[in-house]
Amino acid sequence: MSVSNQSSTSFFLTGFPGLEAVHTWLSIPLCVMYLASLAGNSLILWVVRSEPSLHQPMYYFLSMLAVTDLGLSASTLPTMLTIYMLGLREVAMDVCLAQLFFIHTFSIMESSVLLTMAFDRFVAISNPLRYGTILTSPRIASLGLAIMVRSIGLHIPAPIMLKKLPYCGNRLLSHSYCLHPDVMKLACADTHINSAYGLFVVLSTLGVDSVLIVLSYVLILQTVLFIASKAERLKVLNTCVSHICAVLLFYTPMIGLSMIHRFGRRASPGTRVLLSYLHFFTPPVLSPVVYTIKTKQIRLRMLRLFWLHKAGIRDGQDH
Repeated sequence: MSVSNQSSTSFFLTGFPGLEAVHTWLSIPLCVMYLASLAGNSLILWVVRSEPSLHQPMYYFLSMLAVTDLGLSASTLPTMLTIYMLGLREVAMDVCLAQLFFIHTFSIMESSVLLTMAFDRFVAISNPLRYGTILTSPRIASLGLAIMVRSIGLHIPAPIMLKKLPYCGNRLLSHSYCLHPDVMKLACADTHINSAYGLFVVLSTLGVDSVLIVLSYVLILQTVLFIASKAERLKVLNTCVSHICAVLLFYTPMIGLSMIHRFGRRASPGTRVLLSYLHFFTPPVLSPVVYTIKTKQIRLRMLRLFWLHKAGIRDGQDH
């Protein structure tokens, strides 16, 4: 295929199968979810920045998680809204490759941040006296930089390799956004190298991260079991609840989607699309809610903001 033809290649995205007639109505809850993600994660960032008592490693990592959630939401937003609001399903190849790069990059970033948060909990529980000296600000910044370099570096080759493949015949993707495996299967050429590289990236990032997160909690449980008081044990474990919820929100839909792709060949397309939506939309929307409910400092700061805003409205009405 010539370079000019290759650059003009476009793909067609898919909305929710069987509900094409109500796509416009489905755009309403989707917009609400995007706005909730934007508001919740932005509020988390503002609270951590404005509250001096939250200038601690745990909350710096939480800020990283909020940034990755905002990036993940922004990556899926353009094509989702054009499909459901405008009914436009065609996407240019370059736009598609850029989108899959950002979606996969922010997904790996989120997994990496969840791993660093597990490490943070392990250090805080197993070695509380040295917590501040181990997780210093320069080390946290270095971890953040390492996360960015790892996520971006591993995904730069993917769109370049896909760009070189010829595409012919059916160009219908099975999701509302571009994903690496989805685009790769439309190529009419040998994709073994692309497939092997994609598997390597998944195993070396999401696979390794998930194993290390589990290992961190095994070590945390070993430390907690040595605490004599039951009340103290529960108090320590309670500091991990928010992170465990965030991990489950991120990994559970992804594992379900992987299982269906591998073994559930008879699963309906709607099931796959639904699990994909849950994987990409649930963490950015619910993570801020979980951390607000379970983290006392954030909850008090938000309540204070609410009451100050309410008092300001009353003062304005009185004048």
